[in-house]
This record gives sequence, C-alpha cells and structure tokens, in this order.
Amino acid sequence: MSIETVLCAVDVSNGDIDVNVVKKAAHMADIEGATLDVITVVPDFGMSVVGGFFEQDHHDKALSEANTLLNQLVVKAIGVEANDKARHVVATGNAYEEILRTAEAGGAGLIVIGAHKPDLKDYLLGPNAARVVRHSICSVYVVRE
Repeated sequence: MSIETVLCAVDVSNGDIDVNVVKKAAHMADIEGATLDVITVVPDFGMSVVGGFFEQDHHDKALSEANTLLNQLVVKAIGVEANDKARHVVATGNAYEEILRTAEAGGAGLIVIGAHKPDLKDYLLGPNAARVVRHSICSVYVVRE
C-alpha cells in the first residue's frame, strides 16, 4: 500500500526536542514519495473558564507564535527547501483529537509522533501519543528520544 501523505505531529512548546521526529517523518515521506504535513496544536482556552483570563487577541497571537516556531523547527530539522515543500498546520483544541482529525482530513497514510520521557503513569507513552496510536485509522510510528 502506497502512502501519499505523512503527518508529523510536534509540540513546538518543547523547543527543539522534536527535531528528530521531523527528521524521521521527512525521511519516511521521502522513502514513500509522499507529501510531508507537519502539525502542532495550540490549546483552546477560549471555551473554558480559564479563557476569561486572557485578552481577546491572545488566541491569534498564540497561533502566530506557534506558526513561527513550527517553521523554525522544521527548517532546523530538514532545511529551508524541504520546509517550503511541507504543509504546515497549526490547529486549536485537544492535541490528539486535532492530530487524528488532520490525519483523516488530509488522507495521511502514516502519522509520526514523538514520545519523550514519559512518566510511569503514562505507561511508557505520553497521553497524546498513546491516544493517537490507539485511535488512529492509519499506521503510527512513534519516535523515541
């Protein structure tokens, strides 16, 4: 089965920790001749009780900053030329739900996600990675540190 799209899920709030995740996703996309999509998810505080404590333009600023950080991360991992070819997605909401929604909407044949220093309570996979693995309709490749 041919993979047309590889979706790479990263958390830009972790700095450069996901550089290797992007590198692995790009490598797998190259092998398959697939398009690379890279997603990061910004929490949605607007709908919660917490949302009342933020300025109205907070969400727009958060999206803009996440987009900047996502571009910087992908450039650092795979270079400017490859970054320009990748599709960047900055979603709002619950991380694992948005990753799964984007994978399905974009026709991803593979999701690449990182698992970094999990707590014992997370059963050796972070909660978002574990949920993506459990609920994805396509294959999921987990990159460990």
